Amino acid sequence: MAYRPLADEIRPQTLDEVVGQKHILGPDGLLRRIIEGGTIPNLIFYGPSGTGKTTVANIIAKKTNRPLHRLNATTASIADIKEIMADIGTLMAPEGVLLYLDEIQYFNKKQQQSLLEFMEDGRITLIASTTENPFFAVFGAVLSRSTVFEFKQITAEDALPAIDRGIAIMEKRLAVQVECEDGVREHLAWACGGDIRKAMNALELLLNAGRRDKGKLRVTLEDAQTVAQRSAMRYDREGDAHFDIASALMKSMRGSDPDAALHYLARLLEAGDMITAIRRILCSASEDVGLAYPQAAFIVKACVDSALQLGLPEAKLPLAQAVILLATSPKSNSACMAIDRAMADVRAGKAGDIPRELQNVHADSKGMEREQGYKYPHNFAHHWVEQQYLPNELKGVHYYQYGDNKNEQAARHYWDAIKGGAGKE
Repeated sequence: MAYRPLADEIRPQTLDEVVGQKHILGPDGLLRRIIEGGTIPNLIFYGPSGTGKTTVANIIAKKTNRPLHRLNATTASIADIKEIMADIGTLMAPEGVLLYLDEIQYFNKKQQQSLLEFMEDGRITLIASTTENPFFAVFGAVLSRSTVFEFKQITAEDALPAIDRGIAIMEKRLAVQVECEDGVREHLAWACGGDIRKAMNALELLLNAGRRDKGKLRVTLEDAQTVAQRSAMRYDREGDAHFDIASALMKSMRGSDPDAALHYLARLLEAGDMITAIRRILCSASEDVGLAYPQAAFIVKACVDSALQLGLPEAKLPLAQAVILLATSPKSNSACMAIDRAMADVRAGKAGDIPRELQNVHADSKGMEREQGYKYPHNFAHHWVEQQYLPNELKGVHYYQYGDNKNEQAARHYWDAIKGGAGKE
């Protein structure tokens, strides 16, 4: 009998056996109602690997009694699609076919367009899967003819029943009772990182290598930890996970949650992606802390320089210091908002001539400065004198608004006292 991987043998045959995805496959889930109704539209399944996308496509094929053709976009070509089309209308596929196209994001625009004609007249019902955001990865014409369903990462709690089913299958296959130490099932469920296929592969390896003792197959937590180590990591430098983790790090620092910020920093560093962490940390120092604590920018830069000189793993120390500093510092986005307002005006064409008194004075133009009427602030009390700096078209415009933190309010009071209120918004 040919070898069959446990991950394939345990594949659900009904919607009730699918792990997780209760939001779309639960008793009142929309996708479940569509499948049970029997009229299947073009579908795009979006989500991490090992979450049931292929399994649901197989169930749909059985439910509709239509032939299912599988293609993987990483290796398929237009010739493969034409070969499938040749069967349509014949005894092989009188009612058309279901085409399951895995990793559709790897099809270029021309390849995706080749599907449109057959999708339009119903000869092909496309079920495409992707691990990347389909609104960026899928050609618009294909997307507009399809319904997108998101498959969410499977939780450890959802994975436990699949672990138990896998153990039961392996007990029959090996003809022995499996006895797991406390924590083995839970560790496998957690360490799979929401990927049931990965969990089954780890379980199969673990049980095949298990020690038999007194008619039982004993599985230790230590062995489980060895087999499933680091498998919970989901990371792709080009995929959505990369941008999600970077975004979460930035938002956690901005939200003043040092624990969450350290968690996402740890995920980046465990994946060896120190550069992404550094870019987010440097950006946050000016975007989120800014003028509330301007010294943070210097401290963070020093931490980043140390990290780059040390390299991983020691780089985690100065980077953790920087992340905690930013997460616990007072916040101000006044500088960020100010430059955004200024750039918006420039893009909108609001500029005008630079005031004569501010124009450049050439070295060979004697007396030009006096003719310009420029007033040198350092020649006046408190190193300030009132004069116009913005172009006439923008006179009176305020881009910068003082933040409500101690540092910026101190600067505001200082200048209000000197300018006699001229700096007030």
